[in-house]
Amino acid sequence: MHVDPYIVIGSAVVGLLVGLTGAGGGALMTPMLILLFKVTPPAAISSDLVAAVVMRPVGAVVHLRKGTVNLKMVGWLAAGSVPMAFAGAYLLHLLGNTKAAQTHVEQALGAALLTGAAAMLLRYVMDVRGGSDRAGAIKDVVCRPLPTLAIGMLGGVIVGMTSVGSGSLMIVLMLFLYPTLSASRLVGTDLTQAVPLTAAAALGALVFGSVQFSVTASIIIGSVPAVLVGSFLSSRAPDRYIRPVITFVIFASGLKYVGVGTTALGWIMCVVVIGTAIGWLAWARPWVNGQVAEGGSRRRREAALAEDGPVPVDGVQDSDRDHVSEHG
Repeated sequence: MHVDPYIVIGSAVVGLLVGLTGAGGGALMTPMLILLFKVTPPAAISSDLVAAVVMRPVGAVVHLRKGTVNLKMVGWLAAGSVPMAFAGAYLLHLLGNTKAAQTHVEQALGAALLTGAAAMLLRYVMDVRGGSDRAGAIKDVVCRPLPTLAIGMLGGVIVGMTSVGSGSLMIVLMLFLYPTLSASRLVGTDLTQAVPLTAAAALGALVFGSVQFSVTASIIIGSVPAVLVGSFLSSRAPDRYIRPVITFVIFASGLKYVGVGTTALGWIMCVVVIGTAIGWLAWARPWVNGQVAEGGSRRRREAALAEDGPVPVDGVQDSDRDHVSEHG
């Protein structure tokens, strides 16, 4: 069995994102295998799912120990996702390994990713306009069984067919269903529910799919230690950094899968980054805020001067300097 060092390195990067955001396993790993290493879509999906059985529990254990998992949510999500993931793997098997079937799978994958990116952006806009700070604690949130079960079922069938959904799509739907929770607070619950989900999808891949065990081994070697590091960081990462990373990753992968060329994709990503930067500058106006902060600092220094006397320079008061100059 040949272990590819380049797949190991790429898997380490993806594993870090999986642990940090709960997304990126299927949204990044599968595209990487297909686009960079020329693995066929069915084999890439099946190999990624089998590797995820080892990778996901690592992050889940970290979050369980930190108490950032809502086990009731996990139970309802798994109840819907586990049987549907097996069904999704069977549907992928029915599509076959022909070129046309692979194209259909890629297009479905791209559509799912772009939908997820759009949903994430919409949720962010709604939060900003509604003034939601999403400061709720994961353990204090009351689980909504039937909608959570429906999210699990939808995510399960998509995971079984494309290996995408457990983080990239389901966490977006959970943000809509539980508006008091931040993305960072959902990462632990999402990683934990993904354990039985990916196990069911992997079983379906082993039965119906075309797993390449050399690819699976390379993914495991690179991703497992990286997802451990990312999971430790995710509980400390602010939500304002988590959600843009998830959205950007999903959007870029989705565009590639729906047929956007590499050069066009690069230009689109450049436009998105530049446009986002301009939009942030127009909204935040850091030059104005910087002047306000500078003025506040100056006023605080003046108030301190009035209370305590002259401000020391290099550790010497002005009165001390006068005394030194008089006596040499």
